[in-house]
Amino acid sequence: MSVDDVRDAYGRRAEEYTDLFGSQEAVHELDRELVSRWAGEVSGRMIDAGCGPGQWTDFLRRQGCDVEGVDLVPRFVGIARSRFPGNSFRVAELDDLGVPDRSVAGILSWYSIIHTGPDDVPRILGEFARCLCDGGSLLLGMFEGARVEPFPHAVTTAYFWSVEEMSRRLVDAGFRVEATESRVDPGQRPHAAIVARRVGGNR
Repeated sequence: MSVDDVRDAYGRRAEEYTDLFGSQEAVHELDRELVSRWAGEVSGRMIDAGCGPGQWTDFLRRQGCDVEGVDLVPRFVGIARSRFPGNSFRVAELDDLGVPDRSVAGILSWYSIIHTGPDDVPRILGEFARCLCDGGSLLLGMFEGARVEPFPHAVTTAYFWSVEEMSRRLVDAGFRVEATESRVDPGQRPHAAIVARRVGGNR
């Protein structure tokens, strides 16, 4: 699944996606609590990487964070700007966030790499590590499975990841995994979240 395929698939359904998922009312309370708790421990600039229609960027800003939302789908960025004019949004791909090395303190990647093929995930995690300062924090949300495997997501092909395998990829990219959470809600796919901190050094 190429970046262009994902961009086109979400571009065609951006309004529908926004109506279904683009508000905090559509978010599980435990997810809001997790993101809020994580954000409260980050001091400095943040990026909401894969911000979609902007609801998490706005949530973080309302928590007092200095945050910018980026997304590869221009239509999402346009919708986010119109819905949340007090926030900063721009178009960027996950493997090129367009900020200087070690210039951000936190990155929220909430389900933003679910459509990325396993061979391409290390490049994106490496970009997150490049952007984060030493000790910077990443919160990553994903669909959890027993192994890495694709499934037919409503928009375009997505992937399950085990927490163990994604944690290994994070360590390889220069992170230290600090916390993991897993949850299965009735009628929903299993969910997992990982908090990882960028390790200092030259990686």
